[in-house]
Amino acid sequence: MQRLNRMHTTSHTEQHFTATETVRDVVIGMSDGLTVPFALAAGLSGAVVSSGIIVTAGLAEIAAGSIAMGLGGYLAARTDREHYESERRREFEEVEEIPEQEAREVLDIFTGYGLTADQAEPVVTALRSDTNRWVDFMMRFELGLEAPDPARARRSAATIAGSYVAGGFIPLAPYMFITGAKSALLVSAAVTLVALFIFGYIKGRFTGLSPLRGAVQTVLIGGLAATAAFLIARAVGAPGG
Repeated sequence: MQRLNRMHTTSHTEQHFTATETVRDVVIGMSDGLTVPFALAAGLSGAVVSSGIIVTAGLAEIAAGSIAMGLGGYLAARTDREHYESERRREFEEVEEIPEQEAREVLDIFTGYGLTADQAEPVVTALRSDTNRWVDFMMRFELGLEAPDPARARRSAATIAGSYVAGGFIPLAPYMFITGAKSALLVSAAVTLVALFIFGYIKGRFTGLSPLRGAVQTVLIGGLAATAAFLIARAVGAPGG
């Protein structure tokens, strides 16, 4: 009896995590912000000596990259919103013009979940009595579309751009305080690789992947991009190259 009581009173806790749109925007902005300026600075370090030139080029890249990434996020969110509204208008037209066919589609959805036609029929009838709810149901369960947040586009643009800027200053900061480009590159590489590891680890936890695997993958991608840029710039800038 005591065991049954313990089993009955023990709370059942399910731990699920679904990455929010804001988290996805941070991941998009931060990953590129860490990688692209790092690769640019490393490439310039292989061709020039002055840290000042690298800082100037890096700041220009961060500005241009954040604007481009932010605008891309804005347009993507706007496109999602316009697509949703277009599909919703189409569903309203179909509910008005071919209600019986739409009702059969609702019935098919419920029977697809294991209900019999007799069990599903009252639910279908109830949905048909409210056009807005009927269309909402079709948008979600037939088309798999959720209503976008009207402020999503502006928020996405700001989040992606801000994350890009924050990530971009990490590899660029050593060049602001160290005169020699080669010495600054060593510090920048160390700092950025640590930042990439931490970011990849956190990203893995937020996206449900293995945190360690996410960290290693992020470091490898950033490191390979910077190494390739450095070697190419050094080869092009070498005497007789």
